[in-house]
Parts: sequence; C-alpha cells; structure tokens
Amino acid sequence: MDTRGEVAEVTEDVQVAAKPQRRRYTAEYKRRILKEVDACTAPGTIGALLRREGLYSSLLVEWRRARGRGELAALTPQTRGRKPRPVDPRDRTIAELERQVAQLTGRAERAEILVEAQKNLAALLGRPGASARS
Repeated sequence: MDTRGEVAEVTEDVQVAAKPQRRRYTAEYKRRILKEVDACTAPGTIGALLRREGLYSSLLVEWRRARGRGELAALTPQTRGRKPRPVDPRDRTIAELERQVAQLTGRAERAEILVEAQKNLAALLGRPGASARS
C-alpha cells in the first residue's frame, strides 16, 4: 500500500469575459420600435415585441416621454458624463498675461542682481561715483 495519496490535478480553463458594452439605440431604431408598439392592439403583443427585441418596458416609457417632449431633439443620442465647459477667451488672455508677468519679473530680478554686482565691482576697484548704496 502506498502511504502517499495521489492527488489528481484538475485544471480549469478560466476565461475572463470582456467588459460588457452599454447598448446604444439610434433615433431611427427608437422611432421604429415606438411605431410598432403603437400598432400593437392585441393583448400580449407588446410583450412579445419586447422579448423579440430584448428590451425592457422601462425603455418604452423613457422613449415615449422623449417623443412627447419633441421627437427630433429628444431621440438624438445623448452623451453621458459631464458636459464640456465652454472655454472663456478671457481665461486664455489671463494665462498668457500671467506667463508674461512671470517672465518679466525674472528678467527684472536678474537685472537687479547684475546692477548690484556692477556696483560692488566698481566700489572694489575704487571708481569715482560708484558708491555701494542699496
């Protein structure tokens, strides 16, 4: 008898599913479905239509409300997320002016350091009229 127990190694083929994509419906598709739903008269035909298309009844409610608000404006695809803020031309001008101020301030500081160094050099060399004043 073998005291070691043999362990059968079972490997599973693990597959990672891709992230599902949100379904997007075109305005034409929405109009077509709403026309078909409006044409349904017999009981249960709307449910059969929804099952066939893979839709939920809540979508019909949303699309009907959108159609009631105005078909052309409401049935166009809406982008999700934050709406882009319009760029104010004054913001660009302000940013450009701030860059210019920073550049000119740096140049002025370098010029002051250079003038101070020239004054100190003139004072060391004993040139007349070059007093080290601050």
